[in-house]
Amino acid sequence: MSDGTIATLLDSFSSKRIAIVGDIMLDKYIFGHVSRISPEYPVPVVDVTREDYRLGGAANVALNTLSLGADTVLVGITGDDIDRETLLGLFRRMGLSVECILSDPSRPTTCKTRVLSQNHHIVRVDFEKRHDVDEQTAEAVLGSIIPRLQSLDAIVLEDYNKGLLSERLITEIIAEAKKHRVPVLVDPKHRNFFAYRGCSLFKPNLSEMAASLGIAVPNEDIEVEKACLLLQEKIGADSIVVTRSEKGMTVFDGSFTHIAATSLDVSDVSGAGDTVIGLLALGVASRMDLVTNASIANLAAASVCQEVGAVPVKPDKLLRVCQEYLRR
Repeated sequence: MSDGTIATLLDSFSSKRIAIVGDIMLDKYIFGHVSRISPEYPVPVVDVTREDYRLGGAANVALNTLSLGADTVLVGITGDDIDRETLLGLFRRMGLSVECILSDPSRPTTCKTRVLSQNHHIVRVDFEKRHDVDEQTAEAVLGSIIPRLQSLDAIVLEDYNKGLLSERLITEIIAEAKKHRVPVLVDPKHRNFFAYRGCSLFKPNLSEMAASLGIAVPNEDIEVEKACLLLQEKIGADSIVVTRSEKGMTVFDGSFTHIAATSLDVSDVSGAGDTVIGLLALGVASRMDLVTNASIANLAAASVCQEVGAVPVKPDKLLRVCQEYLRR
């Protein structure tokens, strides 16, 4: 594939409209340095130098598709609290619409606070509720996505098991999307893992697939292939992409392709999966062949892992990384 072909493929993303439905998170980072151990308890004391807020979960997926030029619709819920206001401010600053960001006063806005010293994670503190949304909120979510189906090129269901994607919502969204021939891509977690039957593309990581199947899956090609075949019997997806950490990823669309991990320096793997599913959605929307699509997604994930914290892929950097990879 030539440099020009890669550039044309990436340019095609700007004409697409992608919806992301799933668990929205606020990622808070506290940066500092450890200079001593507390005299109260044997724990490090972090002298804070700065704080930063970023979009996490489904919001980071949306930020990735938006960064690559796609018209992006984000559907999710927050609490009715100060973290919601912080999130809405970030959405507006990044250019993401807040029209479909619903509020549920019965739960907090999911917030993950990470404390880092010299770019090493010291601790993470989570504020969240994980029970399913109530029927009123579920209806509001369906009311936000169903009327938009005719205008969409793909939907991503981004599940972090924080309560938005209940089994009812999952099955109804997939069924309605099929009526309109809109592909549905899924980034699953353990709960409701098999509720996504009939989706277009299913993207678990290796540990999620093994745990949900209830078997040990060594990170070797032949073992992953066997597990994919078992998974396909249960999930009935058009295709499966399994991310395998340092072993790259495996694509199954009737036949198997194993894509090796890239050799880019890794600083932080946070958000890499969000980048992968976002790129896969854009590729599916652009009718790109799946192996090429997954290969570009693999490179995009590697590029964001060079930075600390969940960040969206940068179009110019992705093009450069793809071109350098082709030359090698």
